[in-house]
Amino acid sequence: MTRSTISINPTKTDHHVAKLTALAIALHVLEAVFPSPLPGVKPGVANIITLFVLIRYGFGTAAWVSLLRVFASSLLLGNFLSPTFVLSLSGALLSLATLWLAQYLPKRYFSVISLSVLAAFAHTLGQLCIVRIWLIPHAGVSYLIPIFALAALIFGLINGIICARLLSK
Repeated sequence: MTRSTISINPTKTDHHVAKLTALAIALHVLEAVFPSPLPGVKPGVANIITLFVLIRYGFGTAAWVSLLRVFASSLLLGNFLSPTFVLSLSGALLSLATLWLAQYLPKRYFSVISLSVLAAFAHTLGQLCIVRIWLIPHAGVSYLIPIFALAALIFGLINGIICARLLSK
């Protein structure tokens, strides 16, 4: 009986992306520790890392970083497969879908800041859809849209500006 071994040779880029993923997970977990002024409103600082990876390494790598962050963070925080996990995953998936579509927009009109705002709106929309369909199936959820949209705009702008500054260094 012969045994074969699989040899994986990670590149320098693999190591760098793994470090960025770990940083995104750490930021997400750290953000979860601090109380929010409004339930469900968080700045989403881990998304700065996703945007950074998107610009530097492309969409596929950014999707890996984002999804690994959602799964690993939920395991670390003890909410895997809970409603919190589903909300985080739905926001991340719709945000990634939006960023995938946005890669076909003219680059001269859509900077990392506008991508951040688009992703923040998509993330919020994904979460509100899950809340409306699954958690609170009532039309009253729509009253929350302006509050969450304003938060998405503010935090999307701030995160986009931070990411733009990181990319310029």
